Amino acid sequence: MQPKIVFQNVAVRYRLPKERIRTVKEFAIKSLFHRIEYEEFWVFRDISFHINPGTMTGIIGRNGAGKSTLLKLVAGVMKPIRGQVVVEGQVTPLLELGAGFDFELTGLENVFLFGSILGFSRRQMKDKIPKIIEFSELEDFIDSPLRTFSSGMVTRLGFAVATAVAPDILLLDEILTVGDAAFQKKSLEVIQRLHRSGATVLFVSHDLRQVRALCEQTIWLERGELRAWGDTAATIDHYEAALTADPARSFHLKEHG
Repeated sequence: MQPKIVFQNVAVRYRLPKERIRTVKEFAIKSLFHRIEYEEFWVFRDISFHINPGTMTGIIGRNGAGKSTLLKLVAGVMKPIRGQVVVEGQVTPLLELGAGFDFELTGLENVFLFGSILGFSRRQMKDKIPKIIEFSELEDFIDSPLRTFSSGMVTRLGFAVATAVAPDILLLDEILTVGDAAFQKKSLEVIQRLHRSGATVLFVSHDLRQVRALCEQTIWLERGELRAWGDTAATIDHYEAALTADPARSFHLKEHG
């Protein structure tokens, strides 16, 4: 079986200034005279794994472990400094709140804008308008500027657009934490339906119960390393044991199945 997503010896590094630079002028002067000292922060160090078609994969780890960075690499909005990320198929990302939206445009105008960013034609989106409005529960607000929307309303609209046309690869970052219980349940049902229809799903969440319920396999990221990759129940059990025993302890378990 040809994998949908392959990470091969992938490394990502940020360079962060050691001192706080308060103005653009100060940055320009220090940069000109090479007076800025940087500290290297490694998000990933040579991680490798693959994801097969039609798989729902959970991504777990503590804050700062690199979960969102991994999704951005798959989406193509970031590039590794070393290694290779290979993705086969169209990617539909639902990552940072409001990404792909223009907050001065109306909700309806943003449907077409976000749809075009995702690679969908205007005709495709026009045919889906009634479904998008109904699902997002924004009938009374769809013609209002997005800047008047609450964060939950923005996320509901983004989710409705991203899932209106069946995606090939769907990236979800904590999407089921936004909105009320009824909308979360409805979103979960859509994700499960898309998965059953063959979509490959990457699902970042701190809710381990959701990950256990949804995902066949799970990736555990910790301090720039791939600590475990494989069966969801086993991976989460190891993760929970590590947190209980010593949150700062290093583990070097890697599995795949």
